[in-house]
Amino acid sequence: MSENVSPIKYFLSGGFGGICTVLAGHPLDTIKVRLQTMPLPATGQSPMYAGTLDCAKKTIRNEGFRGLYKGMSAPIAGVAPIFAMSFFGFGVGKRLQQTTPDEELSNLQLFAAGAFSGVFTTTVMAPGERIKCLLQIQQGGNVPQKYNGMVDCAKQLYAEGGIRSIYKGSFATLLRDVPASGMYFLTYEYVKKAFAPKEGEKDDAGKALLITIFAGGMAGIANWAIGMPADVLKSRLQTAPEGTYRNGIRDVFRELMKNEGPLALYKGVTPVMLRAFPANAACFIGFEVFMKFLNFVAPNL
Repeated sequence: MSENVSPIKYFLSGGFGGICTVLAGHPLDTIKVRLQTMPLPATGQSPMYAGTLDCAKKTIRNEGFRGLYKGMSAPIAGVAPIFAMSFFGFGVGKRLQQTTPDEELSNLQLFAAGAFSGVFTTTVMAPGERIKCLLQIQQGGNVPQKYNGMVDCAKQLYAEGGIRSIYKGSFATLLRDVPASGMYFLTYEYVKKAFAPKEGEKDDAGKALLITIFAGGMAGIANWAIGMPADVLKSRLQTAPEGTYRNGIRDVFRELMKNEGPLALYKGVTPVMLRAFPANAACFIGFEVFMKFLNFVAPNL
């Protein structure tokens, strides 16, 4: 990314990158949520899903390929503003720390700018995450469906508990996104800089694309390595019936530690990591392509 920051261009390019992310990664996100929220098996019984592949097979068998895209309407509707706000927040975070427009920031400053962006996204992301998770855990086949899509889910949540119900899990989302976003943008910038052409080397478009793919993919992996435990707690909290966890994320954490142990904080990690690389590579390709487009059509924006 250029050091000469235009938050407006970051906003628009981030929104386009976010749409690319959802299209590439939603099926594995559905598997992740189902693994995270499946009930504990009774004594002597097998778990609902034996793992990532088993969950994918059962979902496709019972619901078809469309089952892997359950709940996508919520992130698609919210993804452009979410990623737009994320990249905008990162752009603003960089700008606030620069004394000159072209000043190169340190790794710590890049992390701080990325963490700052996590605050921006939570206000937009929390309701969409709540609705997405509730839709994703609905089983197909002949099982009755409580929610008939995104709008119906939002209406029912509002009827049950007002705005607080829709924003349930916001603090958990913030705990996930602030450090994870810091690592996300820091990793992307660090990897791109590490593989950038040395002074005097000729630019190669093919190599630049591969660097963007690798840097974006690694950024996604770093993001989830940091954010996974809070994401598990968030998914449990957001999909639990009202009143289950009266003290919020603290009760979720206590129950999970007591019944399942620390490794449960990384439940669903396999589909997350399988999704992280291609989805975030797609995001940054979309971001860079749209940024180049904006620089061409509106250089002074």
